[in-house]
Amino acid sequence: MPHLLHLDSSADLTRSRSRAITAAFAAAWRARGPEFTVTHRDLHRDPLPHLPDPELHWPDAARRPDANPPAAEDALQREVLAELLAADVLLVGAPLYNYTVPSTLKVWIDNVHVPGITTGEGVQPLAGRPAVVVSSRGGVYDAGTPTETWDHGVPVLRIVLGNALGMDVRVVQTSATLADRLPELAGLRERADAEFAAAVRAAEELAAGL
Repeated sequence: MPHLLHLDSSADLTRSRSRAITAAFAAAWRARGPEFTVTHRDLHRDPLPHLPDPELHWPDAARRPDANPPAAEDALQREVLAELLAADVLLVGAPLYNYTVPSTLKVWIDNVHVPGITTGEGVQPLAGRPAVVVSSRGGVYDAGTPTETWDHGVPVLRIVLGNALGMDVRVVQTSATLADRLPELAGLRERADAEFAAAVRAAEELAAGL
């Protein structure tokens, strides 16, 4: 049965554009039939704890002989890893917060980037599986502008999910999401709405075809 792991990380539970786009993807995925199942983890509503012990960055076989990480956090990490490894498609809602991913999403990354389990020499069990990153950005980061290199959210996810885990990363992006709130971006409202509508369509098309 094709299975989707759907992650959301936006702190805005009512107006978030990343949440709206991931919801459109998940709805289109479910519409394909009852065999298209979904696990939804909301990293804002139910945040993962920061790793309390450095040995949790490693699999059992690579931990120091005296390692004794907290049992509850160890079990939770195994649960998070199992969710990812069971997914045929990964969907990540990743708004840009202070030029990078939300801290809640970074904690998820810390839990799943484990050498010997998801990455490492000859170890990439997720290689080739699609990872759809939904990136929403309050401003604009167009090529040729002073801010073109300021987006440190999507590049991080490309490195971790694509390079390290070997997944096939697809990016759905919408910008200028603060055009209706910040006076200096008011002139971008039409662009913001058009990008959002296009992103929703792109997400639905990906969900129907992956």
